[in-house]
Amino acid sequence: MKPTISIVSPVYNEEPVLHELHKRISEVMDSSGESWELILVDDGSRDRSAEIIAELHEKDPRVKGISFSRNFGFQEAVTAGMDHAQGDAVVLTDADLQDPPEVILKMIAKWREGYDVVYGVRSEREGETWFKLVTAKLFYRLIHRITSVNIPLDTGDFRLMDRRVVDAICNMR
Repeated sequence: MKPTISIVSPVYNEEPVLHELHKRISEVMDSSGESWELILVDDGSRDRSAEIIAELHEKDPRVKGISFSRNFGFQEAVTAGMDHAQGDAVVLTDADLQDPPEVILKMIAKWREGYDVVYGVRSEREGETWFKLVTAKLFYRLIHRITSVNIPLDTGDFRLMDRRVVDAICNMR
């Protein structure tokens, strides 16, 4: 059965959090009644991330794993995940649980209302340095000023995109 929601999460040396990530996403998505898949893209991790992804797949076939032979970078991992996502909507989230999986239900609700892209906006950026916080704020404000692209402030990569948006992005290459 084709999943309604695909959740794509790039992974780089995330061994300590992968079981918790799977547990929380499973709880959230199982409570939603939506069919779903979790695509974990191992970006050349040097820890046991790839092995844990394989173990999770064995226990739960909704978990799909993609493993890179080396580190290609965050964007390549996201792109690979989107290429393999089968859902009518795709959620991008970090594996480190900085983005709470529980918010996915609110994103799905907005998507059901007709929104093609739903951003997760961080109210707190836990664990980030002062420099990272300032440069992130400056980046989004600068992009907003010099282009016609309106990216909401304080968004990261945590978002839900409709299948049409994902297909358009994938076809741009």
